[in-house]
Amino acid sequence: MNTTYLLAAVDLVAVLVLALAVYYPRHRRTDLVTAFVAVNVGVLAVTIVLAGSAASVGLGLGLFGVLSIIRLRSDELGQHEIAYYFAALAIGLLGGLGTADVRLSISLMVGLVVVLALVDSRLLHATGLRQVVVLDSAVTDEGELVVRLERLLDAKVNRVTPLRVDLVNDTTTVEVHYAVAPRPAVPRAERHAAPAVTR
Repeated sequence: MNTTYLLAAVDLVAVLVLALAVYYPRHRRTDLVTAFVAVNVGVLAVTIVLAGSAASVGLGLGLFGVLSIIRLRSDELGQHEIAYYFAALAIGLLGGLGTADVRLSISLMVGLVVVLALVDSRLLHATGLRQVVVLDSAVTDEGELVVRLERLLDAKVNRVTPLRVDLVNDTTTVEVHYAVAPRPAVPRAERHAAPAVTR
């Protein structure tokens, strides 16, 4: 079989596994599944065409950079979504440009999928969680935010990032990273001292 067709087939299988079997079951965003597959197929098609050019590697890397800038500026993405996005781009480049050793190209594509499946698994994120919380009061002191969030979530807050303080409606929107661990139960009265709406 022609190596171009072989690498293209492996690329399509790899990106479908990445998007449908690894990303979607964990994050449930169909719009990004479409984006990952479309970007991968587009990069694959363009790099196959450029593979015969003397400047194929430079053009491929330039395409990688341009697409990255356009995509990252067009919408707000989480860090894990950026990781999947770059993996889809990298797999497309490997499938289109390839290497002198076909087995190396295939191994690298498979390796990207496996690495992302492992680092985005519950093995690393069993206790580390992220959530956006809307408190029903305007709080500007970070220490007070941490105390209130720990009472609300009954967990240890590792990092808190204020996203919006609305003095008119008396609300505070924060992004909180916290770790769930066995801890003494917080009294119910204290737990409800800082009511909030989460999303």
